[in-house]
Amino acid sequence: MPTPQFGEPGLEGPYPDRPAAFAVVEHDGRLALVQVERRGRGLVLDLPGGGIDSGETAVQAAARECGEEAGLVVALDAEPFVHADHFFLHNDGVVRNTRGSFFAGRMRSIDRARKIEHDHHLVWVEPHAAVEKLDRASHAWAVAAWLRLRARP
Repeated sequence: MPTPQFGEPGLEGPYPDRPAAFAVVEHDGRLALVQVERRGRGLVLDLPGGGIDSGETAVQAAARECGEEAGLVVALDAEPFVHADHFFLHNDGVVRNTRGSFFAGRMRSIDRARKIEHDHHLVWVEPHAAVEKLDRASHAWAVAAWLRLRARP
């Protein structure tokens, strides 16, 4: 199955590829989202995650980003359950084509010392509401895919 592409370029490119990893983290029937200010758009909700650093695997990046953005210590599946790409304008003004790997997991604990991105705030949301409220269509699509996988026997 080809990787779906979300978003519209719309802005002056080019759109360089940026490998990224995101986490669908469940705890007590709710999902961890991060609220962040997007330039020109106000507060939005995203899945925790972000760019993969040099020498880092996608699952390592997703776990690291959960800590940096939300203070979450997580246990993630070793393999992504879906991939999705998304044209994205970052707050730094740079446009990218985010090549996302999405990992399912659960919260182990919260460690506030891991949280270093002070503009991100942890929000717990019921999964179906997350599909409606997530800012990026690729994130909403990934949560919908996660819900379908969970519904299978």
